[in-house]
Amino acid sequence: MRFGTRVWGLGKLLVLIGALGATFLLFFGISMRVAVRAREVEMPQLVGQTVNDATQTMAALGFGVRVEENSRPDERIPTGRIMQQDLQPGVVARRGRTIRVWVSSGPRTTIVPPLVGQTERTARIRIEQDGLEIQSVSEFRSADYGADTIIAQDPPPASRAPQVSLLVNRGQTATTYVMPDVIGMDAARAADALRRHGFRVTIVGSQPYPGVPSGTVVRQQPDGGFQVAAGEPISLEVSR
Repeated sequence: MRFGTRVWGLGKLLVLIGALGATFLLFFGISMRVAVRAREVEMPQLVGQTVNDATQTMAALGFGVRVEENSRPDERIPTGRIMQQDLQPGVVARRGRTIRVWVSSGPRTTIVPPLVGQTERTARIRIEQDGLEIQSVSEFRSADYGADTIIAQDPPPASRAPQVSLLVNRGQTATTYVMPDVIGMDAARAADALRRHGFRVTIVGSQPYPGVPSGTVVRQQPDGGFQVAAGEPISLEVSR
Protein backbone atom coordinates (compact mmCIF):
# COMPACT_ATOMS: atom_id res chain seq x y z
CA MET A 1 0.00 0.00 0.00
CA ARG A 2 1.32 3.38 -0.86
CA PHE A 3 2.31 5.72 1.98
CA GLY A 4 -0.06 8.49 0.89
CA THR A 5 -3.01 6.17 0.93
CA ARG A 6 -2.15 5.02 4.44
CA VAL A 7 -1.88 8.60 5.70
CA TRP A 8 -5.21 9.52 4.14
CA GLY A 9 -6.91 6.54 5.77
CA LEU A 10 -5.44 7.43 9.16
CA GLY A 11 -6.68 11.01 8.77
CA LYS A 12 -10.23 9.88 8.05
CA LEU A 13 -10.10 7.66 11.12
CA LEU A 14 -9.02 10.56 13.31
CA VAL A 15 -11.77 12.76 11.90
CA LEU A 16 -14.32 10.04 12.59
CA ILE A 17 -13.05 9.63 16.16
CA GLY A 18 -13.20 13.40 16.67
CA ALA A 19 -16.77 13.56 15.34
CA LEU A 20 -17.82 10.74 17.60
CA GLY A 21 -16.17 12.47 20.56
CA ALA A 22 -17.90 15.76 19.80
CA THR A 23 -21.23 14.01 19.46
CA PHE A 24 -20.69 12.27 22.80
CA LEU A 25 -19.83 15.55 24.52
CA LEU A 26 -22.88 17.24 22.98
CA PHE A 27 -25.26 14.55 24.11
CA PHE A 28 -23.54 14.35 27.49
CA GLY A 29 -24.04 18.10 27.97
CA ILE A 30 -27.67 17.87 26.92
CA SER A 31 -28.23 14.93 29.25
CA MET A 32 -26.68 16.81 32.15
CA ARG A 33 -28.87 19.84 31.52
CA VAL A 34 -31.95 17.64 31.30
CA ALA A 35 -30.92 15.88 34.52
CA VAL A 36 -30.37 19.19 36.30
CA ARG A 37 -33.67 20.57 35.10
CA ALA A 38 -35.40 17.38 36.14
CA ARG A 39 -34.14 18.06 39.69
CA GLU A 40 -35.50 21.64 39.70
CA VAL A 41 -39.07 22.34 40.76
CA GLU A 42 -41.09 25.54 40.94
CA MET A 43 -42.20 26.22 44.49
CA PRO A 44 -45.95 25.84 45.11
CA GLN A 45 -48.06 28.07 47.39
CA LEU A 46 -48.00 26.64 50.92
CA VAL A 47 -49.48 29.61 52.81
CA GLY A 48 -52.92 28.75 54.13
CA GLN A 49 -52.33 24.98 54.10
CA THR A 50 -52.11 22.77 57.15
CA VAL A 51 -48.67 21.36 57.97
CA ASN A 52 -49.80 17.84 57.03
CA ASP A 53 -51.10 18.92 53.63
CA ALA A 54 -47.97 20.96 52.91
CA THR A 55 -45.72 18.06 53.97
CA GLN A 56 -47.51 15.66 51.62
CA THR A 57 -47.39 18.17 48.76
CA MET A 58 -43.67 18.81 49.14
CA ALA A 59 -42.81 15.12 49.67
CA ALA A 60 -44.43 14.31 46.31
CA LEU A 61 -42.15 16.94 44.73
CA GLY A 62 -39.06 15.63 46.47
CA PHE A 63 -38.72 18.20 49.26
CA GLY A 64 -38.78 18.08 53.03
CA VAL A 65 -40.64 20.52 55.29
CA ARG A 66 -39.36 21.92 58.59
CA VAL A 67 -41.78 23.75 60.87
CA GLU A 68 -40.20 26.57 62.87
CA GLU A 69 -41.00 26.23 66.57
CA ASN A 70 -42.24 29.75 67.31
CA SER A 71 -45.76 30.39 66.01
CA ARG A 72 -46.67 33.91 64.97
CA PRO A 73 -50.00 35.77 65.25
CA ASP A 74 -51.74 36.63 62.01
CA GLU A 75 -55.09 38.35 61.55
CA ARG A 76 -55.85 36.57 58.24
CA ILE A 77 -54.44 33.04 58.62
CA PRO A 78 -56.34 30.68 60.96
CA THR A 79 -54.57 28.97 63.84
CA GLY A 80 -52.44 25.98 62.84
CA ARG A 81 -52.08 26.91 59.17
CA ILE A 82 -48.93 28.01 57.38
CA MET A 83 -48.52 31.78 57.28
CA GLN A 84 -45.02 32.04 55.71
CA GLN A 85 -42.53 29.94 53.72
CA ASP A 86 -38.84 30.69 53.17
CA LEU A 87 -38.99 30.09 49.40
CA GLN A 88 -41.74 32.12 47.79
CA PRO A 89 -44.16 30.53 45.30
CA GLY A 90 -42.72 30.47 41.77
CA VAL A 91 -39.08 30.27 42.87
CA VAL A 92 -37.21 27.36 41.25
CA ALA A 93 -35.31 25.06 43.64
CA ARG A 94 -33.58 21.69 43.41
CA ARG A 95 -35.23 18.60 44.81
CA GLY A 96 -33.90 17.26 48.07
CA ARG A 97 -33.71 20.47 50.06
CA THR A 98 -35.82 21.28 53.11
CA ILE A 99 -38.33 24.13 53.02
CA ARG A 100 -38.88 26.09 56.25
CA VAL A 101 -42.41 27.20 57.14
CA TRP A 102 -43.94 29.28 59.95
CA VAL A 103 -47.33 28.46 61.44
CA SER A 104 -49.99 31.01 62.45
CA SER A 105 -51.21 31.21 66.04
CA GLY A 106 -54.33 33.03 64.81
CA PRO A 107 -55.39 36.62 65.51
CA ARG A 108 -53.49 38.43 68.25
CA THR A 109 -55.41 38.06 71.51
CA THR A 110 -55.21 39.64 74.94
CA ILE A 111 -56.98 39.28 78.29
CA VAL A 112 -60.27 41.20 78.25
CA PRO A 113 -60.49 43.60 81.24
CA PRO A 114 -63.67 44.19 83.33
CA LEU A 115 -65.54 47.10 81.74
CA VAL A 116 -69.06 46.88 83.23
CA GLY A 117 -69.86 49.90 85.40
CA GLN A 118 -67.30 52.16 83.73
CA THR A 119 -68.22 55.14 81.60
CA GLU A 120 -67.93 54.61 77.85
CA ARG A 121 -65.00 57.04 77.64
CA THR A 122 -63.06 55.23 80.39
CA ALA A 123 -63.81 51.85 78.81
CA ARG A 124 -62.58 53.00 75.41
CA ILE A 125 -59.32 54.26 76.91
CA ARG A 126 -58.79 50.93 78.72
CA ILE A 127 -59.57 48.92 75.56
CA GLU A 128 -57.05 50.93 73.54
CA GLN A 129 -54.36 50.62 76.22
CA ASP A 130 -54.80 46.83 76.33
CA GLY A 131 -54.47 46.50 72.56
CA LEU A 132 -58.05 45.38 71.99
CA GLU A 133 -60.53 46.54 69.37
CA ILE A 134 -64.21 47.44 69.77
CA GLN A 135 -66.26 45.06 67.65
CA SER A 136 -69.63 46.76 68.21
CA VAL A 137 -71.45 49.16 70.54
CA SER A 138 -75.16 48.61 71.27
CA GLU A 139 -77.27 51.24 73.06
CA PHE A 140 -80.43 51.45 75.12
CA ARG A 141 -82.04 54.00 77.42
CA SER A 142 -82.95 53.39 81.05
CA ALA A 143 -83.30 55.39 84.25
CA ASP A 144 -81.96 52.42 86.24
CA TYR A 145 -78.31 53.02 85.28
CA GLY A 146 -76.07 56.03 84.89
CA ALA A 147 -75.93 57.70 81.50
CA ASP A 148 -73.11 56.51 79.18
CA THR A 149 -72.34 53.58 81.48
CA ILE A 150 -71.25 50.13 80.28
CA ILE A 151 -73.97 47.65 81.27
CA ALA A 152 -72.65 44.48 79.61
CA GLN A 153 -69.67 43.25 77.62
CA ASP A 154 -68.87 40.30 75.37
CA PRO A 155 -66.66 38.35 75.91
CA PRO A 156 -66.63 38.51 79.72
CA PRO A 157 -63.63 39.67 81.76
CA ALA A 158 -60.53 37.41 81.85
CA SER A 159 -61.35 35.93 78.43
CA ARG A 160 -58.71 35.99 75.70
CA ALA A 161 -59.95 37.73 72.56
CA PRO A 162 -58.89 40.37 70.01
CA GLN A 163 -62.18 42.30 70.16
CA VAL A 164 -64.94 43.20 72.61
CA SER A 165 -68.57 44.28 72.19
CA LEU A 166 -70.23 46.77 74.55
CA LEU A 167 -73.77 47.56 75.71
CA VAL A 168 -74.10 51.20 76.77
CA ASN A 169 -76.95 52.95 78.60
CA ARG A 170 -77.56 56.37 77.10
CA GLY A 171 -79.85 57.45 79.92
CA GLN A 172 -83.56 58.15 79.93
CA THR A 173 -84.72 60.71 77.40
CA ALA A 174 -85.63 63.87 79.30
CA THR A 175 -89.06 65.45 78.84
CA THR A 176 -88.78 68.96 77.44
CA TYR A 177 -91.14 71.91 77.66
CA VAL A 178 -91.60 75.16 75.80
CA MET A 179 -90.47 77.98 78.05
CA PRO A 180 -93.45 80.28 78.67
CA ASP A 181 -93.19 84.04 78.41
CA VAL A 182 -93.62 85.25 82.02
CA ILE A 183 -92.58 88.85 81.49
CA GLY A 184 -95.21 91.11 83.07
CA MET A 185 -96.38 88.38 85.48
CA ASP A 186 -96.03 88.43 89.24
CA ALA A 187 -92.56 86.96 89.88
CA ALA A 188 -93.53 84.97 92.97
CA ARG A 189 -96.50 83.26 91.30
CA ALA A 190 -94.51 82.59 88.09
CA ALA A 191 -91.62 81.10 90.08
CA ASP A 192 -93.96 78.82 92.07
CA ALA A 193 -95.60 77.54 88.87
CA LEU A 194 -92.23 76.79 87.26
CA ARG A 195 -90.86 75.08 90.37
CA ARG A 196 -93.87 72.74 90.49
CA HIS A 197 -92.68 71.40 87.11
CA GLY A 198 -89.20 70.71 88.44
CA PHE A 199 -87.35 73.81 87.25
CA ARG A 200 -84.77 75.62 89.37
CA VAL A 201 -85.91 79.24 89.46
CA THR A 202 -83.70 82.03 90.74
CA ILE A 203 -84.50 85.74 91.21
CA VAL A 204 -81.25 87.27 89.97
CA GLY A 205 -81.94 90.93 90.75
CA SER A 206 -84.37 93.79 90.77
CA GLN A 207 -84.39 97.08 88.90
CA PRO A 208 -86.61 100.17 89.30
CA TYR A 209 -89.06 100.40 86.39
CA PRO A 210 -91.33 103.48 86.51
CA GLY A 211 -94.96 102.54 86.09
CA VAL A 212 -94.34 98.80 86.65
CA PRO A 213 -95.61 97.30 89.92
CA SER A 214 -92.95 95.98 92.27
CA GLY A 215 -92.25 92.25 91.96
CA THR A 216 -93.14 92.04 88.28
CA VAL A 217 -90.96 89.97 85.93
CA VAL A 218 -89.14 92.31 83.52
CA ARG A 219 -86.52 89.87 82.10
CA GLN A 220 -86.18 86.08 81.90
CA GLN A 221 -83.55 83.54 80.85
CA PRO A 222 -84.16 81.48 78.75
CA ASP A 223 -86.54 83.50 76.68
CA GLY A 224 -90.10 82.43 76.01
CA GLY A 225 -90.44 79.78 73.28
CA PHE A 226 -87.14 77.97 74.00
CA GLN A 227 -87.09 74.22 74.78
CA VAL A 228 -86.22 73.51 78.43
CA ALA A 229 -86.01 70.30 80.45
CA ALA A 230 -86.97 69.70 84.04
CA GLY A 231 -84.12 70.54 86.38
CA GLU A 232 -82.66 73.25 84.16
CA PRO A 233 -82.06 76.66 85.77
CA ILE A 234 -84.34 79.60 85.00
CA SER A 235 -83.45 83.14 86.05
CA LEU A 236 -85.93 85.98 86.52
CA GLU A 237 -85.28 89.69 86.96
CA VAL A 238 -88.03 91.68 88.67
CA SER A 239 -88.97 95.30 89.14
CA ARG A 240 -88.90 97.17 92.44
